[in-house]
Amino acid sequence: MQTATMTHWSSCALPPIRPESHFGDRVVNCFGDRAQSLDRLFERACRLYPHREALVHDAHRISYQDLRRLVMRSARRFQAIGIKAGDRVVMQIANRIEFVVIMLALQRIAAIAVPVSIREQASGLIYIIHQCEASAVLIDDCLSQVIEDLRNYLANEPTLHALSFVYGLNDAASSDFRFHTDQHLDALSEGREQDLLAEDIAPAEVNEEACAFILYTSGTTGKPKGAMLSHLNVIHSIMHFQYCMPLRDGVRSILAVPASHVTGLIANIASVIGCAGTSIIMSQFKAADYLKLAAREKVEYSILVPAMYKLCLMDDHFEQLDLSHWRVGGYGGAPMPVSTIDELASRLPGLQLMNAYGATETCSPTTIMPAIHTRAHADSVGFVLPCAEVRVVNDRGEVLPAGESGELWIRGPMVIPGYWNNPEANGANFTDGFWHSGDLGSIDAEGFVYIHDRLKDMINRGGYKIFSVEVEHCLMSYSGIIEAAVISRPCPVLGERVHAVIYAPDLQSDNLAKQSEVIEAITKHCRQKLADYKVPESILLYPEALPRNANGKLLKRQLRLVLEAQLPAGS
Repeated sequence: MQTATMTHWSSCALPPIRPESHFGDRVVNCFGDRAQSLDRLFERACRLYPHREALVHDAHRISYQDLRRLVMRSARRFQAIGIKAGDRVVMQIANRIEFVVIMLALQRIAAIAVPVSIREQASGLIYIIHQCEASAVLIDDCLSQVIEDLRNYLANEPTLHALSFVYGLNDAASSDFRFHTDQHLDALSEGREQDLLAEDIAPAEVNEEACAFILYTSGTTGKPKGAMLSHLNVIHSIMHFQYCMPLRDGVRSILAVPASHVTGLIANIASVIGCAGTSIIMSQFKAADYLKLAAREKVEYSILVPAMYKLCLMDDHFEQLDLSHWRVGGYGGAPMPVSTIDELASRLPGLQLMNAYGATETCSPTTIMPAIHTRAHADSVGFVLPCAEVRVVNDRGEVLPAGESGELWIRGPMVIPGYWNNPEANGANFTDGFWHSGDLGSIDAEGFVYIHDRLKDMINRGGYKIFSVEVEHCLMSYSGIIEAAVISRPCPVLGERVHAVIYAPDLQSDNLAKQSEVIEAITKHCRQKLADYKVPESILLYPEALPRNANGKLLKRQLRLVLEAQLPAGS
């Protein structure tokens, strides 16, 4: 069995690590000196740095002192409508100050926050409300159609008569921060406002194994599963980012990915709070806006998908702005082309690029690549984190030796205890505390971890096994290609054939002859670097950025539908 050794992280000044029993029969390595919850880390930041900026969004600048005041007000309002420890509160809120305020208010009273993507429609939201048995749901006022659909549903759904419905959140930065509410929340408008705001709320006593968040996974088949992120999970992920990136005290970071998903919630918001730092909030990523914000706010830390870095490099503002404070560049979700790594090193030499691999079920990180190895091992996702264990197993669950490819099983204090109210999924996805990732990978003799493919995405062409990631790496090495996805289509003769979809705006053309020339040149490039059976048999130039879920993972199912519409059967 291959796992990380402490020598990989010897330069990180790690706190003591010790084995502990958690979640029943799991024995996992834990940081001995740790906070019990995100709320405790927030309290620490407020106590030590009350006047330091906690949040920046548009014209609003919120200090830790002011953020604490807003959190206490919101926590009081939750208590006024009967929300208590362990209750689930669904949050469908965009990247804005309110998201952080409400999330921290729920942590203060030990309720369970259930963030949901603002792209989720009412039908999906209703499933989540039922599945987690929510006590309240908060909807961003920008989601007018979802609000209308949900109100209509609730009016005719007697089983949810006790559900509190909060909508139309207004400006959290104002001194009159309040929820616009429906009839379920009349307690907030009966002259009790001053009573609600009169005093602090003492931190709730929490069991660190208790659930802090439920994040619904965007599975490709079946209904989404509610991953239960415990306080123990969250704290260890924060500490892994803090020590292994590393993130310094007071770090400044841009939240440019959705706050409702594990990267935004844990790698950005929670980790920055853990460092008593500043989160600069972007409603949505646009390269030009990101660069201007990074320069103006002296941003030090980012965690993005590789395509975002490439779009930044392509933007005219890159050379005009002072980005010298940008020190740590985390990335994941896709391979980073060596050409992009080299260009960033040339144009921004102070930026340390660090690949990271994880999932919702691992509360974000499982591996991180130390920056000194990023260029030489661009095809690796780094070393297993200090408190984590990774096994590579075959289809019988037997551990494979170094270098051999199999499914990655992951265990550690950052791995969730299971899925909410879903014993069938728990039984199918966990063995001895190890979560079955569904990713095919390997660990070499030096401890570098490689992700070859998703189990479901590996292509079998006439008996030859093809890892789509290898072909995607090859495509991304062609100048001008920003994103690439390799997918299979059924073939009655060979079983499956290899097809590619690429996003390359500089190579696009309305001229069909020129487009054919581009595709032929890319195919020739692949023939020079890959075995013949791995070369894509068709290449589709996609007109826009490839579709991804909010965690940055490619939606290959959606691309298969595009190919089916454009290619004849059996191609």
